Amino acid sequence: MKKHLNAVAIGALMGLAFVGGHTLTFQGWAQDKAPDKAATSSDATDTYKQLDLFGEVFERVRAEYVEQVSDKQLIESAINGMLTSLDPHSNFLNSDEFQDMQSQTRGSFGGLGIEVTMENGVVKVVSPIDDTPAARAGVQAGDLIIAIDGKPIVNMSLNEAVDKMRGPVGSNIVITVRRGDAEPFDLTLARATIPVESVRWRTEGDIGYIRITSFTERTEDGLKRGIADIKKKLGDKLQGYVLDLRNDPGGLLDQAIAVSDAFLDKGEIVSTRSRKADQAQRYNATPGDLADGLPLVVLINGGSASASEIVAGALQDHHRAVLMGTQSFGKGSVQTIIPLPGHGAMRLTTARYYTPSGRSIQQLGITPDIEVQQARIEEIAQMRGYREADLKGALNNDNKQNVPGEGGTDQKAPTPPPGGGAQTDKPATPGQDKAASPPSDGAADANKPADVDYQLSRALDLLRGLALFQKGQAG
Repeated sequence: MKKHLNAVAIGALMGLAFVGGHTLTFQGWAQDKAPDKAATSSDATDTYKQLDLFGEVFERVRAEYVEQVSDKQLIESAINGMLTSLDPHSNFLNSDEFQDMQSQTRGSFGGLGIEVTMENGVVKVVSPIDDTPAARAGVQAGDLIIAIDGKPIVNMSLNEAVDKMRGPVGSNIVITVRRGDAEPFDLTLARATIPVESVRWRTEGDIGYIRITSFTERTEDGLKRGIADIKKKLGDKLQGYVLDLRNDPGGLLDQAIAVSDAFLDKGEIVSTRSRKADQAQRYNATPGDLADGLPLVVLINGGSASASEIVAGALQDHHRAVLMGTQSFGKGSVQTIIPLPGHGAMRLTTARYYTPSGRSIQQLGITPDIEVQQARIEEIAQMRGYREADLKGALNNDNKQNVPGEGGTDQKAPTPPPGGGAQTDKPATPGQDKAASPPSDGAADANKPADVDYQLSRALDLLRGLALFQKGQAG
């Protein structure tokens, strides 16, 4: 019986963990010289001894652990332990986790189309999204959702409530809504595909501001729409762009390449190098700069990782943008999602990536050209001192300019524009600034007054300074 259980455990582990992973190994063998048969036989013997050890442990745990644990849970945990021991970014995804990850990278999910927060133990609607099931059903900002499918939300976390509201497209859900002092009422809604917009934009005077919160399948299209809209609004007044990548945790490699390509005419964007030298890949820009060569400032900070760092590194190496902010996160590795049919998928680190100049940013990150810590701006009251105009017998200004109180320019300097790192071209809804956090059917922060975004203010000042400098040269 014991040997039989060992064989079952070994077979299950090999079927789940080894079948998908051997593809790359076999491809490498086919291109190398034939392995030594004696060495191969010895390696195989050692491998089966280690698998036999796994079987021993597996059998002992399922027979003697203080609580009964399913074989599925034990095997999935063993696989996840094997992967997570490699590096922080390799892991096993069960079917639900794999589906959730696909939704995030697709930039859409099945849901109702509402942004929510938790208030006094119930879910409060911050805002319904236009043309979604919630908006069509008449859900309003300020509504309280007190039950989902007849089950009260009390003692349920916000994430648990959000998970219950999401589900397969076309499936029905009943939410119980309390509106003001009226009696609660039920609404039956059919879940639909809710798009997650990862790109937001607005104008800051004569500057175009573009914020990318994550790199999903919709990012390139969103960037193109944003640039086109900014050009339409500002026309010839447009002086440059701020590309805000702060707190952007990354996402799809191809989207990072596409965003970089949008601002570059030529040259390498990024290269990836894996275990086998002949599997290195280089990605190059294609002709065409969507920004028409206008000055570009990229904002980064410690939350800018992976795909964000690819974009920042490429634009920095090609001297296409000025990087401003603080040191980035330093994740310079590429993960490949390998589906395991019927069991989910495995996320495996398969390569490192390098900027066009050959820099590996793993553990180091991208250093901004101009370091600007986030800070609060505080006005310091100063006593007015004497000026030339106050001196007895001072000569008059012959054209009466710059004389205090006589139509001059001795005025208070304008206050830098308010706003956080992820505002749009309309007032931002609380909670939509969270990195990798979907703007609908998701958690929203409590309403807080927006502080002045010091880093953004400095970026706008720099762009306007560059524009003045260029005009001076042209003159």
